[in-house]
Parts: sequence; structure tokens; C-alpha cells
Amino acid sequence: MMQQTIWGKTFKNPIIAASGTFGFGSEYNEFYDISNLGGISTKGLTLEPRDGNSGIRIIETPSGIMNSIGLQNPGVKDYILHESHFLREKDTVILANVGGSTLESYLEALELLEEHNKTHRVMDIIELNISCPNVKAGGMAFGMNACDAEYITKEAKKITSIPLVVKLSPNAHHLVEVAQAVESAGADGLSLVNTFNALEIDIHRRKAVFDNVTAGLSGPAIRPIALRMVREVSKAVSIPVIGMGGVETWEDVIKFIMAGAHLVQFGTASFINPMAGLELVEGVERYMEENHIHSFDEIRGII
Repeated sequence: MMQQTIWGKTFKNPIIAASGTFGFGSEYNEFYDISNLGGISTKGLTLEPRDGNSGIRIIETPSGIMNSIGLQNPGVKDYILHESHFLREKDTVILANVGGSTLESYLEALELLEEHNKTHRVMDIIELNISCPNVKAGGMAFGMNACDAEYITKEAKKITSIPLVVKLSPNAHHLVEVAQAVESAGADGLSLVNTFNALEIDIHRRKAVFDNVTAGLSGPAIRPIALRMVREVSKAVSIPVIGMGGVETWEDVIKFIMAGAHLVQFGTASFINPMAGLELVEGVERYMEENHIHSFDEIRGII
């Protein structure tokens, strides 16, 4: 009933922990066995280790949070040597979330992951985060226009032998066009939405709260917009979509599936309730049983 096979991978349920909100899973595993989740998207990985941004990194907003973490992570090599060992012991699908600041850094990171994946399972799926700023293009994110998104996807597909899911930025001016370009470039799936670019101001300091001025907004406040975007993209492409954005309850998961998503990621919810992932799984399963729904195909994309 809950199980789905997508991209040749079996997901025991559609619930996936979103990148950047779940670390590599070990902390949350102290609250519940994370093997209960359909999948886990790793903390965003870059070729080299990153310390992240300076200054304040997270603040609360009405019905959400803003973050300016700056992709702090131990780097791909450290993930392969250390963090991946814990994840491969878990009975869940591993999505390696990969970012970068240049095309070359993306591709080198993918090459390292691909090489080690041949001998030791370090990932089942690549989630390519194209919301990262391209330093060679003046800092504009790779996913802001269809041309750049298509090019980086094509280059990534040359390297990866496993399914490639491209994570889209909601800040793109023509998101559906970007999604279609990524599909035409060979992406196996899409995930959306990433955080919305937002601003908060400290009126006493007369400055932006964050050193980078703007930051990413997530949480329940963005859910209605994310649902609209997932529906629009799902209807415009033929590849599976992973929906996300403000998922807090099991009802939210069902909403994203009804909007067209095959799988659903949760993020900020874990900061409020460390048991959120397990509660989402149990709630969706209960809904399916009570409503005599035997497959998500019965309700997917009905809006």
C-alpha cells in the first residue's frame, strides 16, 4: 500500500527527510529508527569542506524559519569515508545531495561519489542542488534560467550511472521552463521547492539580520506556494517529482501527492518535533487504510 518503486529503487513509503535539516541521520536516529523513512537526503555535499556563512544563521519567522547556513558540510571525501557508513546500514533509500560553486566542482564531486559507489554503497540517487550560486556567472544560481539548468544537467548525466534528480529553486523566474529544460537534458526526476529568497531587518542595528543580507525562507508559511509550484511542474513534465515546502503534518504529505508528487520531503518540521518523520509515516498509512486507498496512483495529481 505505501511501497513504491521509482527509478528502479523501492521506497517503503513516500516520506523523505529533506537535505540540510536532517544532517546524516544519526542524531534523529536517537529518537526513532530512521529506517522507517522511505528515504534520507544527505546534508548538502560540496567537493571541499565548508565552514558556512558568518554571523546569525537561523531565525524564526511567523510560521517558519529563515536560514543562511551556507552549505556547511564536511565535504564529499569525509562523507564517503565516515558518514556514509552509518547510512548504508539503514534500510532506506539514500539521496546524496550535491552542490557546488562552479560546474567543475559539481562534476568532480559527482565523479568521487560515482567512483566509490561502485565498491561501497554511498548513495542510491543523486539529488543535484542547482540553487547554488555560480561564481563564474556573477553569483546567479545555476537553476535561475533554463539554459544553465539544462547544461549542468547534461554534464552531470555524463558522469552518473544512478538516477539523477535535480532540485529546483522556486526563485527562478520561469520555473516550469527550467523544469522542462532539465527533463530534456536527461534528468530522471525533479525535487522542489528549495527555500524562497527572503529578507529580515534588525531595526535597532539598522541592518539586515543576516551577513549575506538575504536568506532562505522555509516552513509552513511557504506550503501553499510550494503546492502550487509542484502542481504546475508535475503537469508540465513526465518524470517523477519529489514535492516539499512546509510539510508539517501527514495531511500535508497527502496534499503534495494530490498536487502531483510521487515522493514528499519534510524539513523544518524536525526542528520543532524530532519525531516528525515517524509521525508522518504513521499518519499517511492510517489515512490510506481508513480511506481504502491501495495505491498512491489513485490520488496522485487529482487536483
